[in-house]
Amino acid sequence: MRVPITAIPPILTDIATGLGVPVSQLGILTSLPLIMFALCSSLAPLLAKKFGNEWLITLVLTTMLLGSVMRIVNLPFLFIGTMLLGAGIAVINVLLPSLVSTYFPKQVGRYTTLYITTMGAMATVGSVVAVPAVSASSWKTFILLLTAVIGLALVVWLPNLSRQSRAKRKKEGVVLPSMWTNKTAWIFLIFGGLQSLIYYTELTWLPTMARTAGLTGSEAGILAGIFSFISIPISMVTPTIVARLKKEERAKVMLGVSSIMVVGLLLILIAPGNFMMWLVIHLLLGASVSVLFPYLMLSLSLKTSTTQATAQLSGMVQTGGYLIAATGPVFLGYSYSRFGSWHPLVLILLLVTLLMMWTIVLIEKKETIA
Repeated sequence: MRVPITAIPPILTDIATGLGVPVSQLGILTSLPLIMFALCSSLAPLLAKKFGNEWLITLVLTTMLLGSVMRIVNLPFLFIGTMLLGAGIAVINVLLPSLVSTYFPKQVGRYTTLYITTMGAMATVGSVVAVPAVSASSWKTFILLLTAVIGLALVVWLPNLSRQSRAKRKKEGVVLPSMWTNKTAWIFLIFGGLQSLIYYTELTWLPTMARTAGLTGSEAGILAGIFSFISIPISMVTPTIVARLKKEERAKVMLGVSSIMVVGLLLILIAPGNFMMWLVIHLLLGASVSVLFPYLMLSLSLKTSTTQATAQLSGMVQTGGYLIAATGPVFLGYSYSRFGSWHPLVLILLLVTLLMMWTIVLIEKKETIA
């Protein structure tokens, strides 16, 4: 769910060179999946109802396999393939919280931890091996390796086609109120969008920022791996801890985590071309986003009382949230070309972080929203 996208930023310069385009033009490679998340997330509950979770995920993985291999053809197919990947990931993103609450209603924290940790581990491996793999072969070969990973996921999933979804459905005639009319759900949407905007913008441009500051491509790749790697131990404990907290305690913890992000962003404004300084920055930013994402995914279950409501909220948050997030990598990335400095981007991220902190306060005023 992450590695086909997160492994690309460290090698953006190599892809741009190979295609003969400015690297700033490729910032859209991170925004395109987010746009597809926004367009396709609301369709996931409807498609799941029609095809069933097992068949739908099989179709999604097949689509992702096709989209991934298309990326090596040329620039237009790079964009089209990335869009197909985004569409597939969007559906899985929506289904997972609902699947966890359906199959493991008494172990939501544990199984949320499991899949988020797996996502973080794969993202880390992809980021770490990206630069060495491209140096040893080519960026096209590396994308073929990423495609093989998707193929492996499809093979592992296929046995589930013999199973039936055990989702409990409402009786006919009972219709849940639309989440789009729920004010707290809108706050949820804004929080999801802002935390995703921060994550994907940092994911896309931190390696380039580090290289601009004077670090080598290998050093930037190592830092990108660390940015993803730190999510593994943090995501292993975050859902379980957060699930045990009261809403007031969750608010305080998440505000504290967000404050760590503020410190990391402020350090970028004064950071020299020193590996250790950029290591500290990546650790601070990586740690904060590694808590915020599990908090969001877990809260989709904690703040709803039925699996249907969970799917609806998940679809709404990811539809609108990723539309917000999509503006970050592409538009904020152009700030460097416009101003010749990364400071405008960092200052905007600081403002976004402060707004995100306010939405956390509003979200945790209620135990459940539906």
